[in-house]
Amino acid sequence: MYQELLAPVHRFLHCPTPAAWCEQARQQIPLLLVDHANCEKKAAATAMSLIYRYVEREPLLIPLARLAREELHHFEQVVTLMRQRQVAYTQLSPSRYAASLLKGVRTHEPATLVDKLIIGAYIEARSCERFAKLAPLLDEELQRFYYSLLRSEARHYSDYLMLAEVCAGEDISARIHWFGEREAELILSPDQTFRFHSGVPVAD
Repeated sequence: MYQELLAPVHRFLHCPTPAAWCEQARQQIPLLLVDHANCEKKAAATAMSLIYRYVEREPLLIPLARLAREELHHFEQVVTLMRQRQVAYTQLSPSRYAASLLKGVRTHEPATLVDKLIIGAYIEARSCERFAKLAPLLDEELQRFYYSLLRSEARHYSDYLMLAEVCAGEDISARIHWFGEREAELILSPDQTFRFHSGVPVAD
């Protein structure tokens, strides 16, 4: 049904989500929803921070404004689902995922911006891939919701990647590949903390 939409996402990512993560997610829906809400909120904040930091980079402004608006809409949708299911919005510690990727960001411009945009592309691509993997395992309401997110998440991934290429003004395929390998390592390695972007769950 969504094979054509997901094909470039799967080619971009260096590994699929492990089945063990999907099984853990299926068993911890309330936690999954809380962290999903956090991810949408952080995604909107990231897009806005890039707009503020790089206001002179005109090609960034409209795509990132649209992305921030859509992420906030998704945040509202997740919080509404949580209320309907009586899931409290509690504080969660962040996963290692984004922070670990950000450690690889170079410290001079425009390399800093390019690296952050590449990371944004991987985060959005992984979100899209996980929504598609999770949907068949969930109840009908959540299944419909997660399938409804695929198109925008796929577009967010491609927007970030396009912006990275535009801002770099040169071939960045090696840099994209480098972050892809780091991202796959985080997804495939054992992870003590279950979150939306965590690695392989560690048995208690």
